[in-house]
Amino acid sequence: MTLTFGIGPLAGKSPGAFNFDVSSAPKHRIYFHDYPRRLRAVIGDRVVLDTTGAKLLHETGALPVPYVPLADFDGELLERSDHTTHCPFKGDASYWHVRAGDAVVENAVWAYEDPLAEAEWLDGFGALYWNKASAWFVEEEYVFGSLRDPFHRVDVLESSRPVTVRVDGRVVAQCDQPKLLFETGLPGRAYVPRSDVVPGVLGDSEKRAVCPYKGQSRYLSVAGVDDAAWTYDAPLPEAIRVEGHVCFDDERVEVELGPPRAQLPVSG
Repeated sequence: MTLTFGIGPLAGKSPGAFNFDVSSAPKHRIYFHDYPRRLRAVIGDRVVLDTTGAKLLHETGALPVPYVPLADFDGELLERSDHTTHCPFKGDASYWHVRAGDAVVENAVWAYEDPLAEAEWLDGFGALYWNKASAWFVEEEYVFGSLRDPFHRVDVLESSRPVTVRVDGRVVAQCDQPKLLFETGLPGRAYVPRSDVVPGVLGDSEKRAVCPYKGQSRYLSVAGVDDAAWTYDAPLPEAIRVEGHVCFDDERVEVELGPPRAQLPVSG
């Protein structure tokens, strides 16, 4: 999604059009830019890093990674490791354990102390594995899921395109005014009010998923088809308009999105 997946300009192959020759660009693309927000990471009860000077690294096929000035890590918590790795695009990485109280998180921080010339801007920066921190904060807000990509957005729009959902030819949902959710780099999704779903066709599922842009989704079975739909019981602000709606997986059930109505009343 966003810059480095799907239709993004830093994806390995983009179906978009440019006014320059992208074929001469490397297939593996990296973009490094300022992330002008206060960023903090906590392990146990200790703040491992606290910075307003982070950079965000976008790399083909990978989620964005925050890199932080090494001076903004709490050096008292870091213990150099013998572990190293090699990246053909960035160079050799050195690692540090994080010792926070009685807890030791091994090889949690890495840095390219002598990066390749093509990535020389990494000199002086280090990164902490996202899932090795107990919590992350952007400014004073707890980060839900992974770090949000500033180039990623979610739009939920009222639509006049009718939606019909079928399972083995049986209509299980029909809606004349769905909400359409458009998310950067992903296909649009139709969300149907629960009142437009045939009573009794939805069943509970234990499956859950976390999206940093929409919230935690709860999956549903549809007429006996496992995990064929999902809903957000408490969506994040960007997706609040899909609260009380259900989205159906068009790879598991048939979802037909019809043409918009010919005429719509215009409101200011």
